[in-house]
Amino acid sequence: MKHTLAVLVENRSGVLSRVASLFSRRGYNIESLAVGVTEDPKTSRMTIVVDGDDHVLEQVTKQLNKLVDVIKVSDIGGDEAVERELALIKVAADVSARTEIIQIADIFRARIVDVAPKSITVEVTGDEAKIQAIEKLLRQFGIKEMVRTGKIALVRGPKKV
Repeated sequence: MKHTLAVLVENRSGVLSRVASLFSRRGYNIESLAVGVTEDPKTSRMTIVVDGDDHVLEQVTKQLNKLVDVIKVSDIGGDEAVERELALIKVAADVSARTEIIQIADIFRARIVDVAPKSITVEVTGDEAKIQAIEKLLRQFGIKEMVRTGKIALVRGPKKV
């Protein structure tokens, strides 16, 4: 089972490295990782997706809380969170394919962010299933390059991490 963790940390150099090495030392795989400064420039927020049962989640949480730079760890997965990813997909696009690629982008509320003589770059945001669905449809044209962010998430409603 995948768990989404929101980890508030001190905004200092080396924190990401210490968190990543903690996972590595324990043999836990990070499925997704996104890091950025929060509304407070002194803190950063890591959104980490880890695959494992409740025991794995408990162990990861305990180990993270032992790190000096970690302020708070919260499991925010499930229906109580708004989750999104971003993907940039560069698709081979000759003149005959452009219209169909643009139509697919429109259906997924994606944006065309670059047009070159032999390619189109599409930007799409959404949950993991949406990103996978548009990727599957664009594969028929030939994906030249693709990059995805890790998942980011916020708890719904007035609650916060």
